[in-house]
Amino acid sequence: MAEREQVRRSGTEREEEAEEVSTQSAASSDKLKAEIDDILDEIDEVLEDNAEEFVRNYVQKGGE
Repeated sequence: MAEREQVRRSGTEREEEAEEVSTQSAASSDKLKAEIDDILDEIDEVLEDNAEEFVRNYVQKGGE
């Protein structure tokens, strides 16, 4: 009977660990999405300010 309790505890602990990892992954994913949105917003601002210069710089860096 003691073995069964250990098995139940182990199963419960695994579920809790999996839940914790899932929560951490979701938080990490949200953080990455926010960072990507910030980068895209920055690109949009640069394009709005001076699209021609941005394209020239991008082409020069890509050609090197």
